[in-house]
Amino acid sequence: MTASAKKLRLNRIFHGRTRGILVVAFDHPLVLGPIPGTEDAAGQIRRFVKAGCDGILLSPGLLRHCADALLAPAMPGIIARIDWSTIWGAPETIAAKQARSRLLARPEEALRLGADAVITYLVVGTGDSEFEAGEIARNAEVARECETLGMPLIVESLARGPKVQDYRDPHWIKYHTRIAAELGADAIKTDYAGNVASMAAVVKECPIPILVLGGSRTGSDQEALQTVREISQSGAAGVFFGRNVFQAADVESFLAKARSALAGEEGQRPAASGSPG
Repeated sequence: MTASAKKLRLNRIFHGRTRGILVVAFDHPLVLGPIPGTEDAAGQIRRFVKAGCDGILLSPGLLRHCADALLAPAMPGIIARIDWSTIWGAPETIAAKQARSRLLARPEEALRLGADAVITYLVVGTGDSEFEAGEIARNAEVARECETLGMPLIVESLARGPKVQDYRDPHWIKYHTRIAAELGADAIKTDYAGNVASMAAVVKECPIPILVLGGSRTGSDQEALQTVREISQSGAAGVFFGRNVFQAADVESFLAKARSALAGEEGQRPAASGSPG
């Protein structure tokens, strides 16, 4: 019974597809505060919905406060961030073995808020065995609760810390994505391995769908879209894009172009109008 409930909820994000999934990550203020592009939260969420993204990642508080902005004839799937981590702070925090992660809500609370899935961090490479044992235990506990509730679990698995020379190294990504799958995740959010061949090798060895995170907005819209094309070519299920979406000059235009890039349709139809970033 709970297995079929998971399938139904996950389908609200995947819509029966195995590829081309576009999720907007909008949980950044939880750890970074009101960075550019997040100030008008409800307005941005309405733009994501209007552009037809498959899912939106939100904190429990924002999901509660901006529920009206999500209402539409074709609603995206809602993914609730239910934990918090210090890994996005100063690098010396991890180096000093002071990394911490904490649950903010239980899967049942996310279910009551209307979420279709929950997401948690899984961080390795810190050199802190106590911290990483806690990461495993926390994710295992959440996975068992999700099984009981029929709630899909997406794990954001990452390699960060003194032991990691390059977090995009496919050996690291294969390692932590497989751990996440073994713990009971239904899908993965993780780093891009840097090129199509390396990412394809990661995807091939992971038994559950991988959606690749976009990372910081360091270049133009065209550079971000090229990354989307490469991710699509690697066989990954799709992307979690945050700052590349909500810091774009034209959010809806960028999402339309990203959708086309994921589907490999850019040469088949005109790109959506709008100004590139």
